[in-house]
Amino acid sequence: MRPYVITNGRGLPENDQFNLITLVTASERRPPSHYDPEKLRLLDLCGGGYLSVAEIAGHLGLPIGIVKVLLSDLSSDGYLVTRAPAPPAQLVDVSVLQEVLDGLQARFG
Repeated sequence: MRPYVITNGRGLPENDQFNLITLVTASERRPPSHYDPEKLRLLDLCGGGYLSVAEIAGHLGLPIGIVKVLLSDLSSDGYLVTRAPAPPAQLVDVSVLQEVLDGLQARFG
């Protein structure tokens, strides 16, 4: 019953922009005082810097789907800023690492 109440019976929007590793932070806009307690807690949590959707759900103790609905509402109202996570680092060629190691050993070894 509680998740239904928190989301006012809504499900995820069709254009769900949030995945587990989307990074979210609060914008500079002040939310209205009539916002639901869950939305205010979420904004307070995100006020300290970027957090992933998974981290937000963990801190709030709410299911991912519920958090995504709240994030969608807050984002569309302009109270959140999102960004994609940093891409994974490119793997370095082992031969380049070996050349660096050989050079260091020659100089200091």
